[in-house]
Amino acid sequence: MAETDLIETFRAAGQGQVFEYFSELSATEQKDLLTEAQEIDLGEVSRLKRELIDAAGEGGLDLEGLAPAPYESRPEHGGDAEAWAEALQLGEAALRAGRVALFTVAGGQGTRLGFNGPKGTFPVTPVRSATLFQVFAEKIAAAGKRYGKALPWLMTSHQNHEATVAFFEKHACWGLDTERVRFFRQGRMPALDGDGKIMLSAKGTIAMSPDGHGGSLRALARSGSLDWLESQGVDTISYFQVDNPLVRCVDPTFIGWHLRRDSEMSSKMVPKAYAGEKVGHFCQQDGRAVVVEYSDLPAAMQEETDAAGNLRFIAGSIAIHILDRDFVRRLAEGGADFALPFHLAHKKIPTLDASGAPVNPTEPNGIKLEMFVFALPFARNPVTIETPRQDDFSPVKNAEGVDSPDSCRADLLRQYARWANANGAGLEVDASGLPVVKFEVAPSFGYDEASFADQWRQSATPISIVDQTILA
Repeated sequence: MAETDLIETFRAAGQGQVFEYFSELSATEQKDLLTEAQEIDLGEVSRLKRELIDAAGEGGLDLEGLAPAPYESRPEHGGDAEAWAEALQLGEAALRAGRVALFTVAGGQGTRLGFNGPKGTFPVTPVRSATLFQVFAEKIAAAGKRYGKALPWLMTSHQNHEATVAFFEKHACWGLDTERVRFFRQGRMPALDGDGKIMLSAKGTIAMSPDGHGGSLRALARSGSLDWLESQGVDTISYFQVDNPLVRCVDPTFIGWHLRRDSEMSSKMVPKAYAGEKVGHFCQQDGRAVVVEYSDLPAAMQEETDAAGNLRFIAGSIAIHILDRDFVRRLAEGGADFALPFHLAHKKIPTLDASGAPVNPTEPNGIKLEMFVFALPFARNPVTIETPRQDDFSPVKNAEGVDSPDSCRADLLRQYARWANANGAGLEVDASGLPVVKFEVAPSFGYDEASFADQWRQSATPISIVDQTILA
């Protein structure tokens, strides 16, 4: 679109303020602003203004018919052991056939951790101080070796793109085939003020931010990555977030449940630790699976219990999914009845005042729009399986306390100790399962309980674990 046409389009949409200072900008600054403006779907912005800003306060979540969603319980909790065994076989066959790829949502910065850089470059393990990216790379490499097929790995980001690519190049992708590690940029959305006007962060810069985890699915298609996966024979995508090093990103049983049910989207749940835990809830409504955020489900419903005294809405979402490739393509194409929901968040957004001077607000002054990855209502045969929290979920989100680097390292140590003691190591642990010695299991030795056990049994000499031991 020609420069004058683009500017006129914004003016006609009531967004002419984006170009208010255009004549004051250098040629380079003008070009950059026009490039940013071309990213914006003005029709989508207008629709979201109507739905999320103009309609604010017209009613919250519709609770009519909302009920807990069913899920597949672990065998130790009464689940069908034969079905779980069958799922494992199906998943392993898919891995050997090269049908599976990994997808990491890696757009976050380490700001909340007091860390300057992409979150994936944060050192997390207890002895080696391996970064999140390294942990995932080593898990993927070890699984590829186990199943005889190199697993494609995709990552999306925006503001971190160059830094992430440079970090992988610096470490030579930790031995992975660089042709099968693919990076692409996630889409962005403009920040809006209370009247739905697009905000500027500088005279030549639109206040933009990544369009959320749901937007990462759109980016898979728009970047050509889905076409690339199809050319590689991949039809099954394992989705996980960058801040969770405990995740079993290559979980054959989970993959097998997805395939066994001919599902388009499958999810893992953990039983909530307590009623008010800040996780989404797997629910069903009008015959469809849905995820309801903790902030949207009334406290009274979160606290409901069943006849046995267990939480009724107990299935917590931990953002671990399996997605069918063609389902992601349909999501990306969207449509009136097939569009992922956006979420409105009030944030402090650096911007300009009426005179064009910079403003750093102390209170929320604008709105960021993020697309949720809650695609379950659109999926055929969605399935949710139970997973042990200690085997799949210990995110690094906060500088200290819950979900911090310290809590995550402790959970990693507990996992290593469980694996080792299950194979006769005899490690001393405290009441919480934390070993008295600090050691580490590199994914090359064992990236899950089964691979660890195999490696331990195959060791030519007895393995001794003392402080600072690294099993690799």
